[in-house]
Amino acid sequence: MPGLARNARDFEDVAPHMATKRRVIVAEFRGRGESAYAKDPMTYVPLTYVQDIVALLDELEIKRLATVGTSLGGLVSMLLAATQPGRIVGALLNDVGPELEKAGLDRIRDYIGAGGSQPTWIHAARAYAELNAAIYPAYDIHDWLRITKRTHRLTQEGRIVTDYDKQIAAPLRVPNGGDAGVDLWPAYRALGDIPVLVLRGALSDIVSARAARKMAEMLPKARLVEVPGVGHAPTMDEAEARTAIDMWISDLPAA
Repeated sequence: MPGLARNARDFEDVAPHMATKRRVIVAEFRGRGESAYAKDPMTYVPLTYVQDIVALLDELEIKRLATVGTSLGGLVSMLLAATQPGRIVGALLNDVGPELEKAGLDRIRDYIGAGGSQPTWIHAARAYAELNAAIYPAYDIHDWLRITKRTHRLTQEGRIVTDYDKQIAAPLRVPNGGDAGVDLWPAYRALGDIPVLVLRGALSDIVSARAARKMAEMLPKARLVEVPGVGHAPTMDEAEARTAIDMWISDLPAA
């Protein structure tokens, strides 16, 4: 399950790798990629995504699963654990947790739903690089083109735009009393004693090193791995991430 402004293409490399070991299903949340846009933008909230994922699992008759969630996808994983007891047998939380940093959330709010279009992929990649240079400081133009093609699409008019409904930002504009108003630690604890891999970008402004350590210490089978040189969020194509993922998969139940 991908992040807030992302889609299934985030997993174009790691999903086939995982599929050599397990059945893999890559879900796109409503309003992203190939999924339909919501008629009501106020349904672009985590609890709705949880309901959508449960409906998908029930349709596919999947009774038990391990979740891989980047950012928003990880929040959905925790809420699934809290609302579907016993259904999740493993969880990979990619640069997300029950405690998120305000500076990083403010940064995301500033760009979600904004921006226009670009005439070519190179223009789009350069614009995306300017916005995210601090997240992937070692990227060259080839890396930026690769990630831009994961996050953008070509319109019928021949312009390059972000590949999500701009209205996903609508719920973020609604005053809710502050980000500290919802305690997600109980949802994290609901993961219990299943294998949990906490991936954290070493430069992350969303998950602090302190919060990540707390997550690793709280659950008996939680393991923290920091991916060097990247912020929010690791692409999971990094060598350190891939090694950690393979170890996590080996710890999952056989079936």
